[in-house]
Amino acid sequence: MIGKKSKLDPSKTDTLIGEGTVFDGKISSQASIRLEGEVNGDIDCEGDVIIGEKGLARSNVTARDIVLAGRIAGNVTAKGKLIIKSSGVLQGDLQAAELSVEPGGVLHGTSRMEIKGVAEPAPAAAIPQSSAV
Repeated sequence: MIGKKSKLDPSKTDTLIGEGTVFDGKISSQASIRLEGEVNGDIDCEGDVIIGEKGLARSNVTARDIVLAGRIAGNVTAKGKLIIKSSGVLQGDLQAAELSVEPGGVLHGTSRMEIKGVAEPAPAAAIPQSSAV
């Protein structure tokens, strides 16, 4: 349909980078992405990112939800949840609202989980020193 712009559904996978494909550069997408090949460059996705067992992302990845069965070498920001499957490896820092790591999954980095609407805890009060008797 020429002249009519369809609205993309972020829950549908519109982009597939297949096994044996190498993509160099930044990817920006409004819909979901499935990676079975290799990406060298950042991934910024409004939908979900699924990285299959043979997928490799040398990237900083930002998405709604991320399922990792392959490898990511870079930092990850999931607005929703990050699921690291038993074959998944993340070498980098992550920020997510929810995290799940299956037995065998690897997270080599730091994690930060933020929940909207929850206040930061107050610093702990100093514990008074007791004098020696």
